[in-house]
Amino acid sequence: MKIAVASSNFHHVTGHAGQARHWLIFDIGPENHGNPANLVPTKLELTKELTFHHHKHSIPQPFNDVSVIIAKSAGDGFANRLKKFGLSVILTSEHIPIQAIQNYINKTVKPPKPRPIASIFCKIRDRFSERNQ
Repeated sequence: MKIAVASSNFHHVTGHAGQARHWLIFDIGPENHGNPANLVPTKLELTKELTFHHHKHSIPQPFNDVSVIIAKSAGDGFANRLKKFGLSVILTSEHIPIQAIQNYINKTVKPPKPRPIASIFCKIRDRFSERNQ
């Protein structure tokens, strides 16, 4: 199973998954499913055109074999759209990518803090960007 973690600096979990251009891809095999601490991620840097935001009716090719997306924030529309492609979107308040994955495996994900104003802003921006495409 491959897990993609949004990470603008390749060290911390970050938000805005739909527009994220930097990702850490972890390949979680059966041999390390219980302890991913020794995993070395693949760094993925996307062009703006390859972000999820620009793929309304598909997923970007680099994510074809990913099962789980972990980020600090993502809109409901993003999560619902990816669900149709078999991807789970997990939102967390965890900063460290390996710990976020461990929490996901252990089913102890720390939910992000609610951000109602930011959520409204994102919904408005997404609505206008959909009209312009």
